[in-house]
Amino acid sequence: MTGLSVTTDTPVREFFGARTDQAVFKDSTHMIGFGFDGTACFRKGTRNGPDALRAVSEDIESYSPYLDADLHDRTFFDLGNLSCGEGDDVEVQWQHASDQFDSIFGDVGIAKNRVRILTLGGEHSISYAAVRNYLAEYPDLVLLHLDAHADLRDGFMGYHHSHASIIRRCLDHFGEGHQLIQYGIRSGTRDEYKFMKEQGTLRTSRQAFLESVAAIPADRPIYMTLDLDYFDPAYLPGTGTPEPGGEDFHSYISLMKLLRQKNLVGADVVELSPEIDPTGNSDVFAAKVVRELLIILNEKGAS
Repeated sequence: MTGLSVTTDTPVREFFGARTDQAVFKDSTHMIGFGFDGTACFRKGTRNGPDALRAVSEDIESYSPYLDADLHDRTFFDLGNLSCGEGDDVEVQWQHASDQFDSIFGDVGIAKNRVRILTLGGEHSISYAAVRNYLAEYPDLVLLHLDAHADLRDGFMGYHHSHASIIRRCLDHFGEGHQLIQYGIRSGTRDEYKFMKEQGTLRTSRQAFLESVAAIPADRPIYMTLDLDYFDPAYLPGTGTPEPGGEDFHSYISLMKLLRQKNLVGADVVELSPEIDPTGNSDVFAAKVVRELLIILNEKGAS
């Protein structure tokens, strides 16, 4: 992840923002940061996640030995960070950046022009803007939700679009052809678990989860929202709401090898809180998670 790669293709849209060379291109992957943690209810700091990922990526290899592929052979565009505006009202900040996301990607034809987006958080509430746009574009989208928490509350601590209600808000936009698959969940309310069991969204073992992904038709679009507390805090402690009993990096690679054969059209990686882990190990771990995703998004993309 060593910065902006360049192509001579005609952009779908040119615009001004965090970088002067921003544009949205057909058949290309775009990385954008959404550094917001206003509704975080335990430990804040994820607003610094996007820049921490970029900083540490300068010092890790672009080559993935797991996928036998190198980011240097791929083209992707780093569009910088969305702006949360000014002022102290966190809902206004969240809305400001979400509106900016819509202004960039809302009518570029994500599906038609095969525009892929990797959004870096920030707390999990930032995923709403991307997921909502993808659901509108793909009537048969599969939403893969990897997380320690169910995130199905109907608002939390006064915030309708809370980090604890992101999946509930995404479900507000589900159509008949959409599907939700959740894995890694190990914390939630009784009502959240009841919902997941009734709706059949929760996979309770790694084998069941990977089999569910393997069964997705190769051409069906998939969007993955990954909260980094999905991983066990023994491996990645730098997150705001850690939960014991999580996954490791090798299980993630097993998933990446499956998704490499699928139609991954977009993703987000959220909840890295750099200051919580002063060793910097969590930043490195998260950057390698992102590296694998960027490689896959650039190989397959939308069809």
